Amino acid sequence: MIVVTTPTGRIGHQVLDLLLARGAEVRVIVRDPARLPAAVRDRVDVVPGSHDDPQVVDRAFTGADAVFWLVPPDFGDPDPMSRYVTFSRAGCEAFAGKGVRRVVGVSALGHGTPLADRAGLVTASLAMDDAIAGSGVGYRALALPGFMDNMLRSVASIRDRGVFGWPSSPDRKLPTCSTGDIAAVAADLLLDDTWSGVDRVPVLGPEDLSHDDEARIMSEVLGRPVRFERIHPDAYLAGLVSHGASEAMARAALEMIQAKDEGLDNAEPRTPRSSSPTSFAERCRQVLKPAVEG
Repeated sequence: MIVVTTPTGRIGHQVLDLLLARGAEVRVIVRDPARLPAAVRDRVDVVPGSHDDPQVVDRAFTGADAVFWLVPPDFGDPDPMSRYVTFSRAGCEAFAGKGVRRVVGVSALGHGTPLADRAGLVTASLAMDDAIAGSGVGYRALALPGFMDNMLRSVASIRDRGVFGWPSSPDRKLPTCSTGDIAAVAADLLLDDTWSGVDRVPVLGPEDLSHDDEARIMSEVLGRPVRFERIHPDAYLAGLVSHGASEAMARAALEMIQAKDEGLDNAEPRTPRSSSPTSFAERCRQVLKPAVEG
């Protein structure tokens, strides 16, 4: 039995689909079961609720061999560290108590680097990794850079003004990966019962790109000019807060971006194993172009 958290999220639903396609026995934890497609609900064991609830995880992890663990984002939370570590406390206790053998978690790059201690949301995510590893369960932390899919946040600006923005340098080359590739790595690990212990699994995409590189690729895919525009940090913070983020969460998000801009995500060496296949251009064709033209 494999338990999938966040099965309606942008990564979780892809993990779930891949597991079902490969014939796995799956149980899901979901706040609103009605959000699951009917065809999926008929094929999984559904545990309603949140995976920070001890009663929910006790029920969900009973008889489970493996768990896909992802802390759902909540930018209204007043404490970023609590969002990751405290949220995961009930799960960590249940991993051991219910005999779960393997956990695959969504995390971040930067473990063991000097920047990791001042990287906001990444710092909190890495602290979550330590808590899960400390539970004694076999753990694989998916060490992730930024997501290619984040470009969808700028669809309106790209469509209307030919501009996308971020509070970071235009020429810093960084890895990015697609959520589909993350899900594929996660599903493979969840289905593989041969591993144990604690390790990190980087998913770096096929190449490092700057924002200027991304603008060039977007322009080629869309057949219209797109340029990158650097956002002032104060404007970025104000924008997050105006959309409901707490001051602490907004600051943690900015600290994460600033640490990446200083090279946090470049510390992990690229290898054939960590270079996931989907290119930024391919992802633009898959999701950006339909969104802009739709």
